[in-house]
Amino acid sequence: MLFHHSFDKAQNTNNQKPILLSPGARRPLIFRPSQEVKKILAFHPSSMQRKLIGGLVLSVGIYAEVERQKYKTLESAFLAPAIILILLGVIMFIVSFVGVLASLRDNLCLLQAFMYILGLCLIIELIGGVVALIFRNQTIDFLNDNIRRGIENYYDDLDFKNIMDFVQKEFKCCGGEDYRDWSKNQYHDCSAPGPLACGVPYTCCFRNTTEVVNTMCGYKTIDKERLSVQNIIYVRGCTNAVLIWFMDNYTIMAGLLLGILLPQFLGVLLTFLYITRVEDIIMEHSVTDGLLGPGVKPSAEAAGAGCCMCYPN
Repeated sequence: MLFHHSFDKAQNTNNQKPILLSPGARRPLIFRPSQEVKKILAFHPSSMQRKLIGGLVLSVGIYAEVERQKYKTLESAFLAPAIILILLGVIMFIVSFVGVLASLRDNLCLLQAFMYILGLCLIIELIGGVVALIFRNQTIDFLNDNIRRGIENYYDDLDFKNIMDFVQKEFKCCGGEDYRDWSKNQYHDCSAPGPLACGVPYTCCFRNTTEVVNTMCGYKTIDKERLSVQNIIYVRGCTNAVLIWFMDNYTIMAGLLLGILLPQFLGVLLTFLYITRVEDIIMEHSVTDGLLGPGVKPSAEAAGAGCCMCYPN
């Protein structure tokens, strides 16, 4: 006979628990997942930080959307950053909640779902970055087209207006491809009536911090050559300006990308290792259920996997 049963008598004789031992071995064959691994997975940055960041992004998105509704004049959801923030916040919060719940309950189904979702997000991010680099010119054209589409509704959508003004001020640029993109706006078109015709917003102008802002500095500049207006307004497009800033600060961008991708990769790896651990324990419990002998009822500790493939408490 390969195995024999050994029962340790506790001080309380009414609470005896059978323990299966192998010949010559001192430790029981039934063991639980490492609590350290469980804590690492439950409170790993890919779970906890994503949950906190997701809740923060969701809150900011809801607040921004509520404020946007007060001045809403454009129905397009693609020009509403608040909606994008809400969607990102909901996705991040749900995925992180599933990961924390799965690791705390040892739920095999939720662990697998969390691993697949996190891995899918990681793959999509990597593919998106590679595609953007390979099709760099097409990506720039796509950005320029969307900026021109936003310029057409510059005075109707406050979200885009605030973003465009901020980018033009901080990156010292004008328009998407160049300053002539502002001719797409009905008020800045050279054939339009009014003082804004053939001009650009004052955020495109060179600024002197010691002087009062001149909101008419960009008037009558679109129909002129670059050399004649380069000392008045920024002639460089914002798309190229932002890309150049990224290239000049590649170390910061590399650190940022590493901080985003590395926790996700570690989360997928730890989840995979934990899934294999739980599967091994479930299999061992299934085997030991039939080795306690006839007429012996297994205790809760040796009863195998619980509901929804949860490890028994």
